[in-house]
Amino acid sequence: MLIHAEQGLGDAIQVARYIPEMVERGIDVVLEVQPALEGLLSQLGARVVRMGEPLPAFDLHCPILSLPLAFSTRLDSIPANVPFLHVPAAHSARWRDRLGPRDRPRVGLAWSGSTTLRNDRNRTLALSRLARLRDPRWSLVSLQKEIRDTDRPAFDASEPIRHFGSQLEDFLDTAALIEQLDVVISVDTAVAHLAGALGKPVWVLLPFSPDWRWLLDRDDSPWYPTARLFRQRKPGDWDPVVAGVAREILRLLK
Repeated sequence: MLIHAEQGLGDAIQVARYIPEMVERGIDVVLEVQPALEGLLSQLGARVVRMGEPLPAFDLHCPILSLPLAFSTRLDSIPANVPFLHVPAAHSARWRDRLGPRDRPRVGLAWSGSTTLRNDRNRTLALSRLARLRDPRWSLVSLQKEIRDTDRPAFDASEPIRHFGSQLEDFLDTAALIEQLDVVISVDTAVAHLAGALGKPVWVLLPFSPDWRWLLDRDDSPWYPTARLFRQRKPGDWDPVVAGVAREILRLLK
């Protein structure tokens, strides 16, 4: 059976949890995914093929975002045992060495998503709006591969943010970096899904009208047991969200 990723990176990570169950049922799964996910998802027991490469023969196919429907998933039957993704030991050790000795708690930060998403402006924050999260009592670690030009002045100011940029070659590298952190704070982007899939505490900053998977009127997620949701109460009003996150960091790291 061919399972093909037809939407975003975060979507594929979210529903990749169904692949091992298919393999356990004796299904020979071919998983076609974006190149950035190849290394990360190759551990699930499927034959992984990069998008654009020739496909082997297959009998059936299913878009990856249709797997919850194919499994008749309801809120109380979401397969939510985490972690369902892991980092190979050698890869983890490489990133542990890159970060060096841990002298303070480490807080991962992802504040913007892909500019190709039509609704990106609804979920992305300007880095300057997160200024109150910069504190010498903890180390902020960027989980962004690139810093937007509009964020560069805020990035260079105040308490430094560690940034690895092009060293994050794919999502396996991002996963290995996340493993070295104490908590991840992320807008609704693939980083949030990756942290949740790894079983890392992840705090997701959500706009007033969130994506379907985050539901409404709750601060937890049936998809990710280690996630906490911080929601806008008014459209575009991020300041109370950031203030709430800042308070919770202090509480968590006492």
